[in-house]
Amino acid sequence: MPNYMSHSQILRNIMMLLGALSFARSGTSAFTIRAIGQNSSSFARISSAADRKYTQNNFKLAQRHFSVRRMSMSTEGGEYDFDYLVIGAGSGGIASARRAATYGAKVGVVEKARLGGTCVNVGCVPKKVMWNAASIAETVHDMKHYGFSGEGGVEFDWSEIKKSRDAYILRLNGIYERNMANSGVESILGTASLAGGNSVKVVPDDGGEEKIFTAKNILIAVGGYPTFPDGEGIRENSMSSDGFFEMETLPKKAVVVGAGYIAVELAGVLQALGTDVSLVVRKEKALREFDEMLADTLDAEMQRQGIHICRNTEGVKSIAKDDGGLKTVTLNNGEVIDGVDVVIMATGRGPLVDPLNLPAANVSQKESGHIITDEYSQTSANGIFALGDVCGNVELTPMAIAAGRRLSDRLFGGPEYKDAKVSYDNVPTVVFSHPPIGTIGLTEAQAIGKYGEDNVKIYRSKFANLYYGPWQVDPDDKPKTAMKLICAGDEELVVGLHVIGMGSDEMLQGFGIAMKMGATKADFDSCIAIHPTASEEFVTMFPWGLSKQESGALNSPLNGAAPTEPKVAVKN
Repeated sequence: MPNYMSHSQILRNIMMLLGALSFARSGTSAFTIRAIGQNSSSFARISSAADRKYTQNNFKLAQRHFSVRRMSMSTEGGEYDFDYLVIGAGSGGIASARRAATYGAKVGVVEKARLGGTCVNVGCVPKKVMWNAASIAETVHDMKHYGFSGEGGVEFDWSEIKKSRDAYILRLNGIYERNMANSGVESILGTASLAGGNSVKVVPDDGGEEKIFTAKNILIAVGGYPTFPDGEGIRENSMSSDGFFEMETLPKKAVVVGAGYIAVELAGVLQALGTDVSLVVRKEKALREFDEMLADTLDAEMQRQGIHICRNTEGVKSIAKDDGGLKTVTLNNGEVIDGVDVVIMATGRGPLVDPLNLPAANVSQKESGHIITDEYSQTSANGIFALGDVCGNVELTPMAIAAGRRLSDRLFGGPEYKDAKVSYDNVPTVVFSHPPIGTIGLTEAQAIGKYGEDNVKIYRSKFANLYYGPWQVDPDDKPKTAMKLICAGDEELVVGLHVIGMGSDEMLQGFGIAMKMGATKADFDSCIAIHPTASEEFVTMFPWGLSKQESGALNSPLNGAAPTEPKVAVKN
């Protein structure tokens, strides 16, 4: 373990660097160090007005060139430019970089696009903004049931929310930049690739001279990009999920292609805001990998809302565009959808590995292109690590952040963190569909397959949220909330928890903690309900209080501990 600098040494180096920033001059041996970055994910492929504005407003310092570096010493006595060099300034990469810097490591981050990765720029954050807008539209539609009038006089301006949303994202980019600077992390603008050994080549996008940087440890956290299926006119006449955030107007008619969470989220947003939406799925329904209750309930609700679901299509065959710009979408089952303004392809994502030159460092990959790592984020190459979407394990921003921080703890935090890692089990996640979905743990089918049907007990509940109580409509027409607890073993360990309905997104986090700590049905029943809420249903499921009185709070969930298992044999 190298001897890292004291806080006073770090402060002195920062002051020296600030002084160098004031007087630096360009030279043949210097390289661009930027103050603001951009995301290495799929957003790097989009040249948008937002990108240009961001660049013009914030990249003035990128024109300065510096050659000031403190060389890091290896345990063998060799010198490196950095203790830790991170490729990719998404959420996971930045979190890992900043954590390493707190231990005194000299850290650099290489990026070619906007800071924050997919999540901040074309993922979780702008998606949630649009989901909020759609939810407000639904509330306006519902207000008559609570005595409010004037629904017909309410207008929606897509361009206004896009303008406000883009400004918010730009502000977040700036916050990421300032956080990195405050942590003492150097930001390097350019496209990175492995150059063998402990070396990384960076080619600046402005045509400047390429540079080789060396690092004791290298992290690959470049994220992924949206993929397009093959077919005549598909790529030319459709947009990816990223392109959704570039739309300047609300389309009158849209086709969303895909069966995953991105597809149902975008379809729900557009429908709620007034677009005529068709959702094209290859098989019978969307979200087939989720618990069947979730998939079936969402399927019924999307139809109730007016989304047309094209089933068993085997995908899109072709897309043609007429002289007026409208598209005709032909599906592989022969179905045709015409008069379409926008076609959104949300059929999958791939790892953004092509620019990395992974073979140069003997980094192994899966057939899908994802980087292979062990439980400690170590790749097949010594000193090179990878995490996040580029690995294809659990492709969620908080998962990458946690993995990045734990990796830095292990590399730079000293002996107490020598075994630090994260667990990829029992990771809670939310789908911002309409209505939202919360899910953690095993599906019913997975639980039966793992523990045997005789060792699994299912608790279910389906009801109309109290929000819909005053509605003077047929009870069958009221949107439903559906919940399921999946328990295994004689002690009824909760191994799966699934919910769809109003408020699902905000109720899941606490139940996730309980499951990580090994909660049983008896533990759930022991918690007094909060009334009247939807979440109380999870702690009052029938039959209440009759499960075996055994608590699951036995194992610590800290430091990537394996999930608690029920006291039954695991089927091979």
